[in-house]
Amino acid sequence: MGEVKIVPHEKFEGVYVVELEDGSMRLATRNLVPGTRVYGERLFRVGETEYREWNAYRSKLSAAILKGLSDVPIAKGHKVLYLGAATGTTASHVSDIVGYDGRVYAVEFAPRVMRELVALCEIRRNIIPILADARFPNSYRIIVEEVDAIYSDVAQPEQAKLVADNAEFFLKRGGYLFLAIKARSVDVTMEPSDVYKREVDTLKNRGFKIIDVVHLEPFDKDHAMVLAVYEG
Repeated sequence: MGEVKIVPHEKFEGVYVVELEDGSMRLATRNLVPGTRVYGERLFRVGETEYREWNAYRSKLSAAILKGLSDVPIAKGHKVLYLGAATGTTASHVSDIVGYDGRVYAVEFAPRVMRELVALCEIRRNIIPILADARFPNSYRIIVEEVDAIYSDVAQPEQAKLVADNAEFFLKRGGYLFLAIKARSVDVTMEPSDVYKREVDTLKNRGFKIIDVVHLEPFDKDHAMVLAVYEG
């Protein structure tokens, strides 16, 4: 690979911008486990430091940043509850950002997917895998501590209710929520814009102040990312 230039993102801690030889830009995070890939992403080395490309077509958080999300309040040492972690693509980048002083509590419901997630957690020791249904946060309350942020990417009809229920158990006052709303999972008969409004209204009624909503096209069709702060 040709020469690349990597600089810290001008707004977000732990996020980097890669300028490729052809002038195109990509996001990246500093690889917590150098030499390892999670989902086939490209690795870039500058001096003694290795970075992982953060593919916006594979990660809704990367897509949201590229679509102009106003803030990414996740930083080194933070504790994050990740609902719907799947095989750990985005969770691994959050793992890079929070570092070994932080924790990512990764909740996943599907046992087959969980096997891949557990394999990732054996390499990335700051991710804690939890096989559970995110609709029932009481089932994992003995594992998860108070967290600085919740990230939710769950294909359920009541996505906002689900995260609000988890927030009551785990999210500190003043903590942040990233909710990836999948409009077609909520109600396939409704217009996505109506779905987003309904879910946002649910969050407001459950103690959240909405900071930003960005639509994720062309990276993800009929998806939006909501950033909110929990006021309780």
